[in-house]
Amino acid sequence: MSTDNEDDFEPIQVFPEGDADLRPGADSCYKCSTCDSSCPVAEVDDEFPGPKFQGPEQWRLTRKGDQEIDDSIMKCSNCMRCDGACPSDVPLSQMHNTARAKYVEESMSKLSVEYWRNRLLANYGTMARFGSMFPRLTNAVMGNSLVQTINDRFLGITSEREFPAFATETFREWWADRGGAAVESEDRRVAYFHGDYANYNTPEVGKAMVRVFEHFGYEVAVPEQRCSGTPMFANGMLDDARRAARFNVETFADLVDDGYDIVCSCTSCSMALRQEYPELFDFDDTERVSAHTYDAVEYLRIHEDLDGALAAVDDVDAPDFAYHAPCHARNQGLDGQTTAVLSNLGDVETQDVGESCSGISGTYGWKSENYETSMAIGEEMFEHMADAEPETGLTECPTCAMQMEHGSDYPVKHTLQVIEAALTDRSLPV
Repeated sequence: MSTDNEDDFEPIQVFPEGDADLRPGADSCYKCSTCDSSCPVAEVDDEFPGPKFQGPEQWRLTRKGDQEIDDSIMKCSNCMRCDGACPSDVPLSQMHNTARAKYVEESMSKLSVEYWRNRLLANYGTMARFGSMFPRLTNAVMGNSLVQTINDRFLGITSEREFPAFATETFREWWADRGGAAVESEDRRVAYFHGDYANYNTPEVGKAMVRVFEHFGYEVAVPEQRCSGTPMFANGMLDDARRAARFNVETFADLVDDGYDIVCSCTSCSMALRQEYPELFDFDDTERVSAHTYDAVEYLRIHEDLDGALAAVDDVDAPDFAYHAPCHARNQGLDGQTTAVLSNLGDVETQDVGESCSGISGTYGWKSENYETSMAIGEEMFEHMADAEPETGLTECPTCAMQMEHGSDYPVKHTLQVIEAALTDRSLPV
């Protein structure tokens, strides 16, 4: 992103301990408030000052060195809609990420319950790794109403939501049991960044991704990886995100060298690798990994005739869908791709349920103090889903799927699962 005065702009670090300079455009805010009008938190919370204050205004104050980061930065949901709304390409989400990290480092007590609750949520992969060792026991314990009440009262993790169930077989266990890649190719290669949730909670999404790409003749690699860092950015745990990002960049850069492109089934993961990594870190190969990262459906639309392949399908065992485009898909320009792709399935209708944010924004809606705000943000989406004719939801974001199910009782699927069902003659999992 650039501005007219880019050549005259000298980057200044918001967070001196960070790795990368603030991208050009930081001082280009002319206070039009377009970002504030696009902010779903500001829309329902009159006390939230909005992204303009959290970003450029607070940045200008803190440059003087005598101003602390305002604690309202922790109310930002990290939906990143403000980035797409700004007409001057001000790096709002980067400012928010660095400001949150600065606030957590300098102003939040490391002995507080809030800090450790946020740290737990930010490092979901660690918790999931242990929970998935005994999935049935973990699911029973975390689904217990007494445990949920204790979590709410003493940790600040809302008891209003059902904790996501762990799969009895993780995606990586399935991948190992099948012996890895079923297709070998010298020139059609993708490395799958599955993220924590597809591995531990919804392996069916990862399986669908593998089968769809193998259908088109791709050799799929599934390297060791860590969390994309999205929940860490959202909770101000920038050091944790830095460690995870460095591991991922080093791992996937080696695969890029071997002719692989990187594909993600979660739009928050692709957003992290494409935008947040190069904005926040300057490791070797960060930009190269970013340049070779794609959303899975996006990649197939660019490199294959996905639309034509779906149009050739005579019949598919799938219902009609009410589709929600995640904020992190919109930020990548992908908000219309699912409805466009699935319009080629003659017997399947995909109805878009509006442009509003789902409200959950990853870990944001799991915090007790944010639950009511989260549901208020999602109200417009819930209303559209109630009015929609289909009774099955569709989205590419796992936490948006949680919110859709929570607010509507819809079963929710991933776009890749529908494509898999169409191309491989499988029934869509119930």
